[in-house]
Amino acid sequence: MNTQELVEAFRGVAVASAADAVDKIAGRRGYLDAAIKPRINERKIVGPAVTVLEGPTDEFVPPQHALDAIDESEAGSVIVIAIEGEENVAVWGGLMTAGAVANRHEGAVLDGGIRDIVEIRRDYDFPVYARSASPGTTLGRHKTLDANVPVTIGGVEVNPGDIIIGDVDGVVVVPRDRAEEVLAMAREIDEREAEQAKLIIECGSLREGLAKYGRI
Repeated sequence: MNTQELVEAFRGVAVASAADAVDKIAGRRGYLDAAIKPRINERKIVGPAVTVLEGPTDEFVPPQHALDAIDESEAGSVIVIAIEGEENVAVWGGLMTAGAVANRHEGAVLDGGIRDIVEIRRDYDFPVYARSASPGTTLGRHKTLDANVPVTIGGVEVNPGDIIIGDVDGVVVVPRDRAEEVLAMAREIDEREAEQAKLIIECGSLREGLAKYGRI
């Protein structure tokens, strides 16, 4: 499958099932720290990762790599911003959201803070998953160091092009080179859980459902 086909297919699977499938297929955790959660709305996001790395500085410089990534990445991308250093600053706000909406991106996932939340909800309703909310600027505190490089965010490595899936359950990173395998297993998990839930309701026993399907 090409990336767009994978993205559309992953829209149809549960985020939790994708997390379980990554555990088994990749042999490592794929879900981000629980602190990284939706801050604007509960819309599900699915898209290829475009990564940005930030680090500490005392220079007053704009987040150039992030700005370029927003303008230059393909529509449907998920902008993923990782931070080396203090996380209690806003690495995303209203103007970056306007740029992301103008370029038809899918969402943003941040290992730091977001600000201008009222404006973003009111004017854009653009999905952003962030570790915190903070009014603090990065100017004089952080600068972007690089883009489209491997980064670690929320305890998970993200490579450019990995498939990002998020909803109110959290955010999962699907390695691009294992994405088709993860998709197949996630679909199977969804189907088996639907059958198991139906059995539990019909027979009136959680234990019987667990005994037949061996899943909880």
